[in-house]
Amino acid sequence: MINTTIQIYNSSQADHDRIICERLANIIDAKLPGTENKIWHGHPVWFIDSNPIVGYAKLKNAVQLLFWSGQSFDEPGLNAEGSFKAAEARYTDVNQIKEEDLNRWLDKSITIQWDYKNIVKNRGVLNKLT
Repeated sequence: MINTTIQIYNSSQADHDRIICERLANIIDAKLPGTENKIWHGHPVWFIDSNPIVGYAKLKNAVQLLFWSGQSFDEPGLNAEGSFKAAEARYTDVNQIKEEDLNRWLDKSITIQWDYKNIVKNRGVLNKLT
C-alpha cells in the first residue's frame, strides 16, 4: 500500500508531473508488495529490509526514477547517476513510461542489490547483497 506521505507528495506536484508520479508509484507498489515505502530525504522511496531500492523525485525539468543498484542491471534506458551504483531514467511525459521495461527493472531491483543501508558503517564501501 502506498504510504499517505507519498500520496501527499504526488498530489502536491503540478498536474503534468503528478500524473507521472502517480503512475510510477502505482507500478512500483504493485511490483513490490509488502515493501516499506516512505518519503526519504524529501522524495518517495521503496525499501527492502531497510535498504533503498527505487524511488523518484521531481527535478526542475523532469521526474527522475532512481534505482540505487541500477548500474548493475545492465539495462538500456537506465543511465549512471552519481558515484556509486545508482542509475536513473527521466520522464517529461507519462507516455514515456514503458511498463514492460519498468517491471523488468523492478524485478532486477529485487535480486540485484548493493548494501546502501550500511554504507556509513562500511566507511563508504558498497557490498553486494544479492
